[in-house]
Amino acid sequence: MLALISFRSVSLAWFRAIPRWSTAVALVFMASPALAQQPQETLRPDTMAARVAACTACHGAQGKAGADGYYPRLAGKPQDYLYHQLLNFRDGRRQYRPMTHLLAGLPDDYLREMAAHFAGQHVPYPAPARADVSAATLEAGRKLAMQGDAARGLPACASCHGAALGGMLPAIPGLLGLPRDYIGAQIGSWKNGLRRAAAPDCMADISNKLTPTDIGALAAWLSSQPVAESYAPDAADSVRLPAECGSQAQR
Repeated sequence: MLALISFRSVSLAWFRAIPRWSTAVALVFMASPALAQQPQETLRPDTMAARVAACTACHGAQGKAGADGYYPRLAGKPQDYLYHQLLNFRDGRRQYRPMTHLLAGLPDDYLREMAAHFAGQHVPYPAPARADVSAATLEAGRKLAMQGDAARGLPACASCHGAALGGMLPAIPGLLGLPRDYIGAQIGSWKNGLRRAAAPDCMADISNKLTPTDIGALAAWLSSQPVAESYAPDAADSVRLPAECGSQAQR
């Protein structure tokens, strides 16, 4: 998945990982009837297309998101955020076996270039799905996202992820354009310890204060918001975060 490393210069760790990647790609394609029926382009091992085939099989072409409402968009996310997530999957801080299997043994520099590739992809966002919930639920989600709940020590999502919820460099992702099921699942993973980040893990602290009703409202409201053409992460340190987050300091 590295744009800048030729096939000849890929490390020994990559060659050891090839069987895992080949098996994973084959399983992904066999598991999807639509993909299996499509003629597949022959992939040269020294091209970016070959290196990201295992990613785009689930996350969509250019990382624009999978079609099943669970695999998130990778395209245009902050490079450091994507890099941290690859590290977290590889090193066991995020629990999802297919990702851990794909990334096991891959060196940090390789993961950095994977992250750089997807961060540089800019493709249009689809129209948001309509949330089949009550107006009261949507309003509760909006308030949590944009205002927080001071009585419970809950900062607004916007206080870290930006006023337009587009994220903040170097490593805070945007929250719009994500499937409702994915948002709910990730907050639940933080609550249950299946997803962790560099300490201090501010998202784990926040997630633990959210109720199931809060999570459902947030997921419904965030996933139903349209994404503007200007949607992009804010500049680094453009606002003072309400809590210390290890991922922002991690490099």
